[in-house]
Amino acid sequence: MSDAWWLALGLVLVFEGLLPLLSPGGWRRVFSQMLSLRDGQIRFFGLISVAVGGLIVLLFG
Repeated sequence: MSDAWWLALGLVLVFEGLLPLLSPGGWRRVFSQMLSLRDGQIRFFGLISVAVGGLIVLLFG
């Protein structure tokens, strides 16, 4: 089970690093737009991410 957690963490880091690696300017624009969002909007995107991630884990885990 521990190996699965390390694998999941590694995959998250790979996917999170793709945009800044391939398009630093685009990443900067996306990040600056995120800074202008209200707390409720950020929480909503967090909730959607958690729900989709949980669904993927349930379906494929």
